[in-house]
Amino acid sequence: MKILAVYNLKGGVGKTAASVNLAYLASQAGMRTLLWDLDPQGAASWYLQANTEDLPDKSLWRAGADIEAQIQSTAYDKLHLLPADLHTRHLDTWLRKDGARDALVQRLKPVNRRYDLVVLDSPPSLSHLADNIFTAADLVLVPTVPTHLSLRALKTVIDYYAEQGYPRNTLKPFYSMADRRRLLHRMLIEQPPKIIKDVCKTVIPYASAIERMGEHRAPVEVFESYGYAAEAYRDLWKEVNAALKKT
Repeated sequence: MKILAVYNLKGGVGKTAASVNLAYLASQAGMRTLLWDLDPQGAASWYLQANTEDLPDKSLWRAGADIEAQIQSTAYDKLHLLPADLHTRHLDTWLRKDGARDALVQRLKPVNRRYDLVVLDSPPSLSHLADNIFTAADLVLVPTVPTHLSLRALKTVIDYYAEQGYPRNTLKPFYSMADRRRLLHRMLIEQPPKIIKDVCKTVIPYASAIERMGEHRAPVEVFESYGYAAEAYRDLWKEVNAALKKT
């Protein structure tokens, strides 16, 4: 089982959209996929039309908890979901009481043989939860808007990786919400600064189709497979899948 995290210290960069679309494409490629929504906003859960009424709060994190009992199916074959709701805002506090950085890894052990891929939709914070995510993930995708502020957030994460001894080659940025009509966006895409020299080739555009995921509550591929945004996510999935195979 491989673990893919989609993470950024900065919010509003297209993280959840990437998580949902990549998880969907993985499942449609035949991979048994689990999307774990770790963000208390629960956007990924909402996109996939999860049932979030009466979700247990801390039970998943108690000793001997049955993770499989909390997994939900989705409308898509081979794609399952561990949903989030507002209770998830306490997750970092619960994890800190344990102190270890492998809590996510330990919770996933019971489903290790059930899934080929787990996608972690991560909240925008540099916290103990983030440490657990970095420890668990075979690959950490960092959606980065081609702006200096977003690049600054990426540098903070890269510096933290170095400080904590996490392997830098597991951290993979990609440009997200890119608008090539803007000079700065175009310049940073065509001439990436050194900090982002290992950026994915695929650029996810700032596109209305991605915004309409909220209208359809579905991955882009489901309602507009012919569009540029869907094509970009397909290309990104090919890059991500190739990178995962090398881990």
